[in-house]
Amino acid sequence: MARIFLLFLPGLVAIWTVHGIFMDRLASKKLCADDECVYTISLARAQEDYNAPDCRFINVKKGQQIYVYSKLVKENEAGEFWAGSVYGDGHEDEMGIMGYFPSTLVHEQHVYKEATKEVPTTDIDFFCE
Repeated sequence: MARIFLLFLPGLVAIWTVHGIFMDRLASKKLCADDECVYTISLARAQEDYNAPDCRFINVKKGQQIYVYSKLVKENEAGEFWAGSVYGDGHEDEMGIMGYFPSTLVHEQHVYKEATKEVPTTDIDFFCE
């Protein structure tokens, strides 16, 4: 019996140490520049402040630049959201944090690569720590 417990112990520890929650999906598909959605699509500048309603989203201040990595495919009455990371301008505490924001919030300044790959979203796309 003790041997069986020892076999399951690493799995139990992993479950206990993972903190977070899977949130509702905002869309079932996203547009990316590549199949893995790792390449930057564009650089955008925020036109106004945005306060994240939950952990799937990022806070954005007017004037901040955002690297865009994917664009959710709009479904039904849902808004159009993009995924990205804030860049510079004195908000280092928010730099590198990935999250969604409304596409209407920003103006694309430079397109690096067109988002032509349609990829299904997964649960991990909407995971919050």
